[in-house]
Amino acid sequence: MLIYHERQEALLCGQHALNNLVQSNTFDVSSLSEIAHQLDEVELAYMAQNDEGGTSSKEYLERVREGSGNVDPSGNFSIQVLRAALQNMYQLSLPNIRQQGAMDNVRDITDIEGFICNKQSHWFAIRKINGRYWNLNSTSSAPTQISHFRLAVEIESFQNDGYHVFFVHPEVALPAPCKSFEESEGRGMPQYWWKEEDLASGLSHDKSTTAATNHWRSTNVGAGMRLDGKPALSSANNGIINGGQSTSHMTEEEMLQMALAASMEQNFPEMKETETQEEQIQLTPEPSTSDAGTVRIQFRLPDGTRAIRRFYGKDPVGMVYAFVRDRCNTDKSFELRAGFPPKDISSQKPLTIEDANLNGESIQGR
Repeated sequence: MLIYHERQEALLCGQHALNNLVQSNTFDVSSLSEIAHQLDEVELAYMAQNDEGGTSSKEYLERVREGSGNVDPSGNFSIQVLRAALQNMYQLSLPNIRQQGAMDNVRDITDIEGFICNKQSHWFAIRKINGRYWNLNSTSSAPTQISHFRLAVEIESFQNDGYHVFFVHPEVALPAPCKSFEESEGRGMPQYWWKEEDLASGLSHDKSTTAATNHWRSTNVGAGMRLDGKPALSSANNGIINGGQSTSHMTEEEMLQMALAASMEQNFPEMKETETQEEQIQLTPEPSTSDAGTVRIQFRLPDGTRAIRRFYGKDPVGMVYAFVRDRCNTDKSFELRAGFPPKDISSQKPLTIEDANLNGESIQGR
């Protein structure tokens, strides 16, 4: 039996906690950010409809100024995002263990297969695998075993230390863990897979076996640093991240974008080709009102300004990105969303504007 244990390289412990819980690299920055933005839009729409004054109310404007309530600039996701991710992918609920009635149908705490613990901006998972409980904290160098006898004591200790403990109800089973390294292929980086027998026998970290035969030691992994680099980096890397790029002068937004790009490259390598094709698209002049086959799109651009522009319906969606890039005069990455709840339209770049149903849409840039 294998144990999957993602290690932390930035303040993305919510993502790591989910993946460690389900024992695969199912969730990434992009998918969780998408859920966070959807929740933000739903919350704003609710406020606009129910607050006196609508979008002009003080509460609504304050909420807009505060930014996202479900992901902060350092990449920390809210419990609502984690719950929605598990519900959407596996139909799993994640109630608080102290929620009234939550444990009514649970005979014993050892019947629960998985927990998510949270204190301030840190999240970690506890998972039962092959009859044993494992603390899969992403800031730890390796999984640590928790005995059945100690489980209730550990959970109570976490709560006394200020942690909120959420659990997966035993009525719905968590995804099965992998039994072999061959089965783990495509479900996570090799260095994150451990042989249960090595961990259970108490072998030291250097002698335990991973799918990468443990040739993966990194001075940065497990440091638990924020995307904005606030905790001091180790002298071994001196603020240098993968690829030799320094983070010392980056803003929070730039570092979050870097983490997003790295996650997308790992999980969706085919998107690099799409981005290259977009760069080759040259913005053509705007059609006139008398031209046939035109469509009209409204924009809230990434720089906060608004625009209305005509395109030909047969233009690729990549032309929309070319317009935004030209209008904002930027080479930085950005995101465009359309529909309700708003969804990222980057996957529709190869389609025509007509086929993507963007005629008359209001596209939001971030």
